[in-house]
Amino acid sequence: MRLFIRFLLCAVAMVFLFSSCKTTKIASGDTKVPLLNTKKVIANHYDNAFRFKSLKARIKATYDDGNKTANLTASLRMEKDKNIWLSVKFGGLIVVAKALITPSRVQYYEVINGTYFDGDFSLLSKWLGTELDFQKVQNLLLGQALFDLKKEKYTSVAEATHYTVVPKKEFTLFERLFAIRADNFKLQNQKITQTTKDRALLMEYPEYQKVGDQDFPKTMKIKASQTNTESRIAMEFRDIQYNAKVSFPFSIPSGAKQITIK
Repeated sequence: MRLFIRFLLCAVAMVFLFSSCKTTKIASGDTKVPLLNTKKVIANHYDNAFRFKSLKARIKATYDDGNKTANLTASLRMEKDKNIWLSVKFGGLIVVAKALITPSRVQYYEVINGTYFDGDFSLLSKWLGTELDFQKVQNLLLGQALFDLKKEKYTSVAEATHYTVVPKKEFTLFERLFAIRADNFKLQNQKITQTTKDRALLMEYPEYQKVGDQDFPKTMKIKASQTNTESRIAMEFRDIQYNAKVSFPFSIPSGAKQITIK
């Protein structure tokens, strides 16, 4: 469904790229977790990133924007740093949309309105109004920080269950916050706020599950809000397999109308 795929891409597209610099030390607070310096917290986050060559999963998703709601299922296939493939079904049977995302190309079509998009990330970023790339989409699905935390200067506070990590020097228009769990150093949530436009994006990972000996998101919630509007997606990842053989069948149906970028 167009709502599901476009919202997923729009959620990531609210994130901008920033300049790179180094990390700093932790600030202490009320805590029940080990006091670690910020550099170590960030290093642990990347050391515990999900390692795979390929991945397959089923997704149960609910979309709600206050006016429209939809319950969907999707098949997800990934080849690390190369391909992300989604097939979205209604009622678990009827394919209503497909997407194929690579580092250089984005393609998707939706059946109900008979439209498709086929272009690179520069075109998609122009359409969505901000910069987007393959790595951000991949990180979103894996429970990793959307930004490269090793390339900026951060400070952090040890909380009761997690470490709150924030930039030492924030971008003029955006504020970012990352909550990294103390038990597995995976994301608990990450939030990007643009106060001047009353816009916010919150990505939460309430539960993780063991896939082999690694932690992978079990549930994910995305909330995008602006002024008096709010959209939400809740996703549950099931039947996860990794390093299995995967294929990425994709062809745009004949007669579909291309979405034009103006």
